[in-house]
Amino acid sequence: MRVYVYIVQGFTLVEIMIAITIMGILAMLAIPAFQRAMWHAANARFAADLNTATAAFEMYAMENGTYPPDVSRGEMPSGMEPYLEKMQWTEPTSLGGLWDWDYRVFGVLAGVSVAEPSAPVEQIRLLDEMIDDGNLGSGTFRPRSDGYIYVIEELP
Repeated sequence: MRVYVYIVQGFTLVEIMIAITIMGILAMLAIPAFQRAMWHAANARFAADLNTATAAFEMYAMENGTYPPDVSRGEMPSGMEPYLEKMQWTEPTSLGGLWDWDYRVFGVLAGVSVAEPSAPVEQIRLLDEMIDDGNLGSGTFRPRSDGYIYVIEELP
């Protein structure tokens, strides 16, 4: 008759601490990359929706001779329902906050805004690099009170 003896060896506390430290370092490296990927996806969605909205308001202006009147944030401008059917105008944007149609306010004739976005300024700067000149202080995408505006047309 044979008897087998198995020796079970565990990990020491030092080995476990080293493994946890390595996992912590890897997590510290991965989390910012994951966050930037999330920002990029949200910015891409916002840019696509902004493009849709801008084209819709320009089409409305061409067909009606003027832009629709200004409305409050999250509100559908009168007559824009068929033009904005490809996006969720009354829902929060991918940056947080609400869509806002601006006509003859904030020093511009016409603009599409996001009011009270919850996205951090670093993410907004990346968006500005994607859709404009990379400088929030200039160009067609810039700050306005409580948000950011994409200028369709400047005041004459």
